[in-house]
Amino acid sequence: MSWSKLKQQLESFLCPALQGRVEYRATGYRYLPDKAGLCYIAVDKKNVLNMSDKTSLIKWYQTELEIKNDSDIQIPISNEEIEALRKDTKGKVPEDRLKVIVRSRKISEYAKELFLAQVSLSKSNFSDVANKFLSISIEESIASNDILLNILALVDRRVGKKRIVNMAEKMKVKHPIVQYFYELRLSAL
Repeated sequence: MSWSKLKQQLESFLCPALQGRVEYRATGYRYLPDKAGLCYIAVDKKNVLNMSDKTSLIKWYQTELEIKNDSDIQIPISNEEIEALRKDTKGKVPEDRLKVIVRSRKISEYAKELFLAQVSLSKSNFSDVANKFLSISIEESIASNDILLNILALVDRRVGKKRIVNMAEKMKVKHPIVQYFYELRLSAL
């Protein structure tokens, strides 16, 4: 599918409050057929999602350690997880230490998932992901670990107010760019 047709279809799915604010843009290289063009998402005429742009407003993690040390990341811990660890350690670990261990394990898993999603985004072809978005259900896009699919679903008009509001907990553990688009959509409700 040509870029103009793809762009038209994607923009037809934008929620009414974000039409004109969110734009899909692409650059092409006419004389370099082996070099793919860059695609990016702009909000209010500012490039927000572009992996190669170091001036981006969104924090892109370079290492797993950066994710672990980021104070903005809040990982919820359930009592069931603490109880499972208590059983594994046979009650030999103090209560306050159990919470630290569970949080550390969860943030390690989260860091790996986040870093893998970020790496796959940098290697992905915007057009391929956009075509996939147009061919799968909105639920699959929201549940996906693909950052770009999450973003396209968040700005989609088929996702209503109630569903957006109910996503608050899930969004806390998503990549900062997904959180940015979630906040953008919340502000547009």
